[in-house]
Amino acid sequence: KEDRTGRCMDKSITLPPDEIFRNLENAKMFAIDIGGSLTKLAYYSTVQHKVAKVRSFDHSAKVNGDLLYEISVQEEITARLHFIKFENAYIETCLDFIKDHLVNTETKVIKATGGGAYKFKDLVEKKLKLKVDKEDEMTCLIKGCNFVLKNIPHEAFVYAKHADSEFRFQNTHPDIFPYLLINIGSGVSIVKVEAEDKFERIGGSSIGGGTFWGLGALLTKTKRFDELLQLASKGQHTNVDMLVKDIYGGAYGSLGLTGNLIASSFGKSATTDKEFSKEDMAKSLLHMISNDIGQLACLYAKLHNLTRVYFGGFFIRGHPVTMHTITYSINFFTKGEVQALFLRHEGYLGAIGAFLKGAEEDNPNQYSWEENYAGSSGLMSASPELNPVQRARSGTFDMLEMDRLDRQLVNLPLLQDPTSYIPDTVDLTEDALAREYWLYCFEEALDGVVKRAIASQKDQPEAVERAEKFRQKYRHKVQTLRHQPFAYGSLTVRSLLDTREHCLNEFNFPDPYSKIKQKENDMALKYYLKVVKSVEELSWEQRQFTLVKGLLAGNVFDWGAKAVSDVLESDPDFGFEQAKQQLQERPWLVDAYNQWIERLKGPPHKCALFFVDNSGIDIILGVFPFIRELLVRGTEVVLASNSGPALNDVTNSELQILTERIAAMDPVIHAALKEDRLALVQNGSSSPCLDLSRLDKVLATAVRERGTDLVIIEGMGRAIHTNYYAMLSCESLKLAVIKNSWLAERLGGKIFSVVFKYEVPSKA
Repeated sequence: KEDRTGRCMDKSITLPPDEIFRNLENAKMFAIDIGGSLTKLAYYSTVQHKVAKVRSFDHSAKVNGDLLYEISVQEEITARLHFIKFENAYIETCLDFIKDHLVNTETKVIKATGGGAYKFKDLVEKKLKLKVDKEDEMTCLIKGCNFVLKNIPHEAFVYAKHADSEFRFQNTHPDIFPYLLINIGSGVSIVKVEAEDKFERIGGSSIGGGTFWGLGALLTKTKRFDELLQLASKGQHTNVDMLVKDIYGGAYGSLGLTGNLIASSFGKSATTDKEFSKEDMAKSLLHMISNDIGQLACLYAKLHNLTRVYFGGFFIRGHPVTMHTITYSINFFTKGEVQALFLRHEGYLGAIGAFLKGAEEDNPNQYSWEENYAGSSGLMSASPELNPVQRARSGTFDMLEMDRLDRQLVNLPLLQDPTSYIPDTVDLTEDALAREYWLYCFEEALDGVVKRAIASQKDQPEAVERAEKFRQKYRHKVQTLRHQPFAYGSLTVRSLLDTREHCLNEFNFPDPYSKIKQKENDMALKYYLKVVKSVEELSWEQRQFTLVKGLLAGNVFDWGAKAVSDVLESDPDFGFEQAKQQLQERPWLVDAYNQWIERLKGPPHKCALFFVDNSGIDIILGVFPFIRELLVRGTEVVLASNSGPALNDVTNSELQILTERIAAMDPVIHAALKEDRLALVQNGSSSPCLDLSRLDKVLATAVRERGTDLVIIEGMGRAIHTNYYAMLSCESLKLAVIKNSWLAERLGGKIFSVVFKYEVPSKA
């Protein structure tokens, strides 16, 4: 039995199965997509996670001393999708493994798609005792494509062969339709997709990947597809093709044709007696077929007025040579107006679609999903010289995991142009200096994170072992990203932070800072009234400055910044007043304070949306006095906090309890809550950064209904690493203290420099 790569079926292969078929004991609902050489398996599982829950004490009972709330760790069950890709040679071993570990017996059917679904139908049915239910290939492909474009922000990329980073990721916008999908398998199918279930095949060609393979085999006597591509990458097509200059001695000016343009593919072979090399013939053939497909794609895109054109199929499948020739061809025929887009998870589309067909009664599309970096392999470079160990493994097994989110995520309605919004300030894939610094930074911080994780679960002896596993996993991820920065889309500080959070969750450290947050919240509450009183005694001008200064001083208390956590570890008495002294004197690094004060002399804002940051002094002594002043002015306030824990950021459930306690002391906050002028809403995220295109739908509705006309974003993660350049359609304040000296120097300042950015949208 041979597959497309010419390898025989091998039953003696052993797998590191727990690493690959994760969570099989809770698996249900299977789908399989069997192609010419690769099998893609999909299943749904339930994952038990530990989550830290906070609950307010009954304070009338006075049993618990002065503790603000209790933290209990509970088990929570969430849904996860697993997709695994492997060579057909492994199919029997994999099916055996699944059969031995499959506990769930409710599953009766396996959805199947792909050309090999017929060939392997009996084997699958016999091994898994499941009935194979075949689904239409094109429907599955489109369903899968819609799913990844909607749920993975950095799914699509442009391929740039000679650039510093060969993959340039495009931010996917929530509105993904309409688009053109060019699927290059044996032949070519051109499909126009207009909505979730509305698509039509508008054209195609019999000259596709199979033609390249077939003619290539005849010309070079090479039977293997990968080998053909290898030959082509080394060839010179100009030895075989006739160029414009071969006919006219140079360019054909009056027709606008340059001399190096191919006038006739294989044109020289008719008139020359010499033997041509296999490499040159393979390269010429590759150009001939890619240019033909490229021209077809452009004509259809023009005819149907479409600018988003995605390419897929085994001919593409991450091969740099074919991505390059297709990109060149599209660029040439559309004069740069249309970009050829490729997909990071292109090989999984059929399996994802087949799975979604089988899961329709659960309606997976009503949820938002996110890639779990801890369990996904990421995009591998096809350059063999990159990390050979990684290549060997990825050539065998490749994984993608998607976690279901409790909430549906949508755009912030106040983004000026959602289609051009990019959350991240620096793309580390393209900035080698910054990349090296931040990777080093995260590696350096790893010991501290491990220590903190163990300390948060002192009562659990096996925590040390889990923390060690976390360390290995995260270090491995960082090393992979050093070699392949594009593995999960654009590499950014946010993706490094999120990967760390995913890995902590993986090993059941849901909230390593919970006890620190509890202590700091407790402490800060004792000073709240004192701060408010001292502010109230000031003149109006002085009061505004003191409130802003308090907000900035509060933002110093960030356990995510090494410079700060070192101080907090060694000096437990470091407090609000000391933080104020650390701040840069005005003029600040970015200083729009005067414009802000002028604006405050005008009429009050209707409603302010405030994305908050850290627990403790930041939220209680910085944010609350500041929003209290807004409330007194007559501005409604929406406080948006994280849905789940990240570092020492305040979570929505913690904020509910803090607000209750503050309201009990402060009649202004009490009245605002009672009259619904102060609202607490979760943002749908568990990240120390902020993506304004993936926010909780409830928050978006509140923003719209309250007529929000001011957005305040606080902290390094949300206002510097992300959203520094975000353009909003209303006024905005972005403020942070730079607690990292390397970043401060890069921005032209020193550590504890202040960014106070007030922006008013220009009237169109």
